Amino acid sequence: MTVTATASASATDTAPTTIDPALLQEWTGDHDDVVLVDVRSAAEFEAVHIDGSYNVPLPLLTAHTGDVASRLGDRVVLVCQSGARAEQARQKLAAAGHDGARVLTGGVPAFASAGGAVVRGAGAWAMERQVRMVAGSLVLVGLVGGRFVSPKLRAVAGVIGGGLTFSAATNTCAMARALAVLPWNRATEEPTAATAIGRLPRATV
Repeated sequence: MTVTATASASATDTAPTTIDPALLQEWTGDHDDVVLVDVRSAAEFEAVHIDGSYNVPLPLLTAHTGDVASRLGDRVVLVCQSGARAEQARQKLAAAGHDGARVLTGGVPAFASAGGAVVRGAGAWAMERQVRMVAGSLVLVGLVGGRFVSPKLRAVAGVIGGGLTFSAATNTCAMARALAVLPWNRATEEPTAATAIGRLPRATV
């Protein structure tokens, strides 16, 4: 009895948590029960998304994890721009009892580069690109301003560096959350829990 429980726990611990674009393309071609959940913002989803995916932004999934988990079957792939937000979603679903979801390695760009079918809309910048632009610009301002305006401005570069280090260590991004409320990132109305979760296909028993 003890051996069985240990073996079961070991199998769960070693279950794959990621999937690469090539395998995902095989899955979508060979199985009709694959559910792709894109946890990016509605604006990012509208700009480009994997054909057939469902948009459930990470904040919404976080607030309604149990409801989302109850709709999902065994073959679930979580998608974002790079994999970071999708991994956060996977951990939340696992905590809610759904531990079979996988994260798409490299996100939507990697899938598109591998020849996967994507749907493109308006050309909004991805959140990760916006974060890089803002962070890089602030560091540049701090370094140049510290040399020609006031040495105190060099602290800006240090603050941004510290923030990026904390972001990597905790797998969170305060800057992305701040940028998400700006007008161009909210041009597309975010889905409600009822619409986003309601679109997800119910798992077959």
